[in-house]
Amino acid sequence: MRRLIPLLCSGLLATPALAAELKLDIEVPRLNVAEYHRPYVAVWIEKPDNSVAANLAVWYDTKMRNDEGTKWLKDMRQWWRRIGRDVAVPIDGVTSATRAPGMHSISFVEGKSPLGKLAAGEYRLQIEAAREAGGRELVTIPFQWPPKQALVEKAKGEHELGALSLELKP
Repeated sequence: MRRLIPLLCSGLLATPALAAELKLDIEVPRLNVAEYHRPYVAVWIEKPDNSVAANLAVWYDTKMRNDEGTKWLKDMRQWWRRIGRDVAVPIDGVTSATRAPGMHSISFVEGKSPLGKLAAGEYRLQIEAAREAGGRELVTIPFQWPPKQALVEKAKGEHELGALSLELKP
């Protein structure tokens, strides 16, 4: 025990391993239209071969009677083809309610669900939005994992999505 005390005090045994982080800011724009509906939004990570590495978030109308909100998930066409038709919603830690216009932040830590462990390499963050009586939009942000240094990548949607910011921390 006497030998462990100096090691614990020095921090050699007590230092936790730090995990990489991914933070995403998504702007849902306020649209000036007669009939406004909040957009459904899906966020996932793809590998260069278009296979899915992680399904991070799906915002949809969770309050509709008889799970009616799930039938509109297929309007997010790319997400639906890659992930949606093969999963049962709600997905713990992934699905949640639609968001009002404004800036929304979501973050993920390496090793924890839904991000999990990504192998080192090139990836694409995909953000897709679809809105009833509105349009569809898919924005892609390429990135390298794991990040060697803190990095911020920015993108902007044209109509259904506003400003997007991907922040990576080693």
